[in-house]
This record gives sequence, C-alpha cells and structure tokens, in this order.
Amino acid sequence: MLHRLGIFFFLGLFALACVPSLGARGEDAVRLDGPLVQGGLVRGFAPERARVTLDGAVVPVAEDGRFLLGFGRDHPANSVLEVHLPGGASLRRELGIEQRSYDTRRVAGLPPRLVNPDAEGLRRIAADRARIVAVRAAPPTPPVFASGFAWPALGPVSGVFGSQSIMNGEARAPHNGVDVAAAIGAPVGAMADGTVVLAEHDMYLTGQSVLLDHGLGLNSVYIHLSEIAVAAGARVRKGQIIGRVGGTGRVTAPHLHWGVNLGQTALDPALLVGPMPPLAP
Repeated sequence: MLHRLGIFFFLGLFALACVPSLGARGEDAVRLDGPLVQGGLVRGFAPERARVTLDGAVVPVAEDGRFLLGFGRDHPANSVLEVHLPGGASLRRELGIEQRSYDTRRVAGLPPRLVNPDAEGLRRIAADRARIVAVRAAPPTPPVFASGFAWPALGPVSGVFGSQSIMNGEARAPHNGVDVAAAIGAPVGAMADGTVVLAEHDMYLTGQSVLLDHGLGLNSVYIHLSEIAVAAGARVRKGQIIGRVGGTGRVTAPHLHWGVNLGQTALDPALLVGPMPPLAP
C-alpha cells in the first residue's frame, strides 16, 4: 500500500469544471493524496491514458494512471490542474497552495574558497550543477516508490528545508533539503526503492554524492558522504545502505544532507516521512 502523505482530496468535491460527457464518474475519476503546501509532494491517480497538466506544464503519467505534483519553496498561492481523460472529457481544478514562512540559518567558519570560490572552483561548481541538472532532466521512468518513504539516516535534524542561508556572513541560496547530524561512518539508506543515477566521489560543494531515481521524475540526493557503497546503474531497495555519513564538500561538521526533487523542483523531504525515529539506546 502506498504510504499516505495526507488526506485524500477527491477532485469532484472541489467544484471541478467537468464536461458533460464524463458522466456520474466525474467525482471519483481523479484524486489527489498529499499536502497542498509549498515544498509538498502530492500523488495523483487518474484513469489510464489520461493527460495531466499543472499550470500548463505536462505532468508525466504512469501507464496505470499514477502521477506526481510538486510544489517548490516559493510556489505561488494558486495553481491550475487539468486532466484530459480518454474519450475527450476533461477536468479543471484550481488548487490553493498553503504558503510557508522560513527560518534563517547562519553558518560560520567555512573555508573562504567554499563561499567565494576562485575561477577553477567556479568552473567545477558549474560542471557539477550541469551534471545534476542533466540527470534530473532525463525522461521519466516507471514509478518504483510504492513501498513508501523512510528517513535515510538517524540523528538530530540540524538543517531544515527552505531556510535562507547566511554563510560566513554572506547571503546564499536557500537550503534545499534536510540535514541530519550524525557521526562519520553512520549508515545512510535509500529513502525508497530506486536506481542509482549518479555516484560521484569528488564534487566541489557536495563532496561524495549519490542521486537516486524513484520514477516519474522523483529523485533524491545524499551528499557530504565519507563513503559510497553503490555504483551508477544499481537498483536499490528502501533502507538499503548506499553510503556513510561524512564531512566532504562544504560543511563545518559531519552530517547527511538529504534532498528530494520532482524534476528540477526541490521539495521538503520532511513532508514525506513522519517524525524522526528514536535513536537506539
């Protein structure tokens, strides 16, 4: 059974515009499961061969009608979901997206070269980013996340999604994941079933890094590792050890940075899972 992210949202209950040919099945033809909030991931269910768009952009749909919607850190308060069903019927729904406020995180003591890189550092950063963008832009694969999601590491949460980053006193991009403080060598598991699409040992800002593809454009990244235990192309299961916590890249202390994206849109990993499980005594 799919892990539940929130209350089912039955589209027919929210003043959908529905063409007459849809008939009495309009109320349950499409449904959404998940939080309509900035940083949230929503799972959708539609009839087979449906075509789905969000704000005019085409949303990948699996053969069985499953699809995903993701709302970034600064997503506007309203979106329009349209579902075109086989036979010509269509549904239109205006989605209200809950807006959030974000903390500011201040990080001091970083090596200057990691805050204001020289020309070679900038070249490496650009190359690393281009590699990750290209991986995330690959054609969507079938979904393999039906077993749900789990925390990839255990420990205090030392950084939260969306916080504005101030590094060595200088403003930088908002934090696009969750940080889990843990000792070097602590195990890091896959958040869900997936395929390793990137396993790099020396990225400039992120150090040793692993990126997994979970299907339909959903991907997760695990960075600052001290060790990588998988290779690109490997299939992994939820909870399988893919690496070890480390302090590589731009860090001041050992931790795991865990990020989740739908395509190129960063989401809040904490919204996929429940509270952090207690540490073993």
